[in-house]
Amino acid sequence: MLKDFGVFRATVLGVGLIVSGVIVSIAAPSGGDRFAFAQTPAAAPAVARQIGTVKAMAGNSLTLTTDAGQEVVVSVADGARILQLAPGSTDLKTAQTITLANIAAGDRVLVSGKAGDGGVGLTASRVILMKSSEIAQKHEAEQGDWQKRGTGGIVNAVDAGAGSIVLSVGAKKLTVNTSSATKFRRYAGDSVKFEDAKPGTLAQIQVGDQLRVRGAKSDDGSSMQAEEVVSGSFKNLAGLIGTIDAAGGTLTLKDLATKKTVTVKITDNSSLKALPPEAATRFAARAKGGAAGAGGGGQGGGQASGGGGERAEGRSAGADLSQLVSRLPNQTVADLKTGDAVMIVASQPDPNGHVTCVTLLSGVEPILAATPGGGPALTLSPWSLGGSDGSAQ
Repeated sequence: MLKDFGVFRATVLGVGLIVSGVIVSIAAPSGGDRFAFAQTPAAAPAVARQIGTVKAMAGNSLTLTTDAGQEVVVSVADGARILQLAPGSTDLKTAQTITLANIAAGDRVLVSGKAGDGGVGLTASRVILMKSSEIAQKHEAEQGDWQKRGTGGIVNAVDAGAGSIVLSVGAKKLTVNTSSATKFRRYAGDSVKFEDAKPGTLAQIQVGDQLRVRGAKSDDGSSMQAEEVVSGSFKNLAGLIGTIDAAGGTLTLKDLATKKTVTVKITDNSSLKALPPEAATRFAARAKGGAAGAGGGGQGGGQASGGGGERAEGRSAGADLSQLVSRLPNQTVADLKTGDAVMIVASQPDPNGHVTCVTLLSGVEPILAATPGGGPALTLSPWSLGGSDGSAQ
């Protein structure tokens, strides 16, 4: 359930290149579509490189806003190679030769060449372009795939040797099998935006982590072959709101599991949702152990439509809670009131013991009543993979 779960807001469009003896990876994560690159030691002479988004074009130069937020003026030398790669491409051999006129503001570029005097500016001998419109189209397609074939939950166990992860999805267990082809990404801090996720590894994943996975499930729904895994370390809280400071952007909550009062900070990145009453009743029944309609299995393709109070007909009863929440409309602090029952996914505590809200779900009174001491039914996945309406992370 990202907010932008704009959830998550879906996936990485990876491009791996070998350029001048340097391994370069160009990635366009959903929601941010930014490039990222890492270098391996090479004997070739140092080449200045910049990567980011085109802010403006003027003649044979462009102004680039780097991923670090700096503005760099890039002069494109006569005879420079200007190449365009399609999102998902893996080799410069697939690139199309273009002209400077094909580059527009908003496009993503990787430029390489010679740094200017004093390290100011850059004269580019090569420009690699990825069009923003094509990135958006690819993002939309992959976002849909996350919604159809993705699921999320809490890491219950990790077997690095076997490359497997046991995931708690509500009260059920799902074995996630990974391979050398599986893409891993990792979140840090209080952000679940895809542009803030970094390339990760299986070794980083720990018991208790939140995890979102996309891939093909087995026929019986007990396992999944992972194509992509996104993980992070977050806290799950559940209880009643004690106080609300709308001006200060904070609220307090007495957590059911620890019985402690926690101060929760609400930011512009926080996703606030309200669970429809009939959905809350259904998940409460599931938490009690399988009343009629509680469902089982949870095939990743179960579709839950958005909106506050629509009927559940036609949806898989096993669709996990995070999939439903990702489709609900956003709310604000003004929609909350003291005494509301909420479930919260938050960052790890800061030095003052305060946490920052990633996702807050209200309207969960029936669920909390069904499991008053906390438990698997009280876990939310923090992202959805998509847009501001909650459309994966």
